[in-house]
Amino acid sequence: MILILTFLAFVAAVEPTWKPHDMNRPRPKVVDPGAPKPGEMKPPPSDAIILFDGKDLSKWERRPGPKDADKSPEPKWKIENGYAEVVPKSGTIGTKQRFGDCEIHIEWATPAAVSGKGQGRGNSGVFLPGHNELQVLDSYENDTYPDGQAGAIYGMYPPLVNCCRKPGEWQSYHITLEQPRLDAQRKMIKPAYVTVIHNGILIQDHVELRAEVTEGPLILQDHKNSVRYRNIWIRKLPAR
Repeated sequence: MILILTFLAFVAAVEPTWKPHDMNRPRPKVVDPGAPKPGEMKPPPSDAIILFDGKDLSKWERRPGPKDADKSPEPKWKIENGYAEVVPKSGTIGTKQRFGDCEIHIEWATPAAVSGKGQGRGNSGVFLPGHNELQVLDSYENDTYPDGQAGAIYGMYPPLVNCCRKPGEWQSYHITLEQPRLDAQRKMIKPAYVTVIHNGILIQDHVELRAEVTEGPLILQDHKNSVRYRNIWIRKLPAR
C-alpha cells in the first residue's frame, strides 16, 4: 500500500506532457526586469565577431521563402539611428557565416505603438544556428500560448519567467549554445543545449534541443511586424 501511494505521489509531481501551443499550459510568472538605462548597450568583448554595429547589414543575406518571387539576397530592412528594423514582408535575414558552439548577444525592441494581440503583436524570432526559434514577441501584458511568448523556445519550452519590458523599450537576449556531438557515422551521442538570459534574468536553463545539426547561420525572422534589432555580436566557443 505504501509503495502504491509513493508511486501515485511521484506521478502527481511529474509535470504533464503539454501539446505545442496549449492555451491551458500554466503561464510563466511575471518578473519586472527593471527599466533600461538610456542608450544602454552591452559592449562586445575583444574576441567577438560583430554581426551588426548599427551601420549596415553586410554580414547578412536575405533568405527568400519558397513562394517569394523576389529571390534577391540583399537585405531590405531599414537601418537608422543605430538599429535595423524589419520591413514587413521584405524577407527574413541570416548571417553569411555559419556557427557551431557560440555565445550570442542581441538586443531588440517591439513597436512602441501597440497593434494586434497574441502572436500578431511585435512578432519576430531569433533562429539559433542550426536549431529552433527563440521567440521575439511583445509579451508585456499580452497573452498567448506559453511556448510562443517572448523567450520561449518556440513550440517547446516556455521561459522560466516573463520578464518582458514595455513596448518600444530595448531588451536583450544573451545566449549560450552548445551544439550536438555526433560520432563518425553522424549519429548523435550528445544533444544540443541552450541557455538564455533575457534582460539579465535566466529564462532557459541548459534546455535540450533536438536537431542533429552542428552548425548554421544566425537567422532573424520577418514576421510582418516592425521589430528593431541592434548590437548583435557572437563569440565562437571551443568544443567541450
